[in-house]
Amino acid sequence: MKGFEAKARARAVQILYAWEVGGGGQVPIVSAGLVRLSEHPAAMVDQLAPAEVMATAVVAEVATLDARAAQAAENWRWERVGVLERNILRLGVWELTTHHAPPKVIIDEAVQLAHLFAGPRAAAFVNGVLDRVARELGQL
Repeated sequence: MKGFEAKARARAVQILYAWEVGGGGQVPIVSAGLVRLSEHPAAMVDQLAPAEVMATAVVAEVATLDARAAQAAENWRWERVGVLERNILRLGVWELTTHHAPPKVIIDEAVQLAHLFAGPRAAAFVNGVLDRVARELGQL
């Protein structure tokens, strides 16, 4: 995780994870809790504004994003996909559908997040699903 955007994506995944395991609710309330738990709250605050925007957009479209990711995750039942992987995929699919960044950047960042938060097997899974979504969208 080098740049500001990468760190904001990581924060967005953390917000989405907390949102999902907390049973839904409002995204800004979740992110405020992350700041309180952070060892370096001042550094985190700068990353939270764009992370909240991304997380809020993902939550607003969660059903559509889930359907697209689930379709691309052939042979996997969506509810059996881990919470972290699900939220990394949601963010990645949202970025691909909104053209938030170039597709290769989006996929690479998502793979790095999966590797960081969930391990190498998750990274390969995320790569495969997002690659398929990008191809279906005509971006690769």
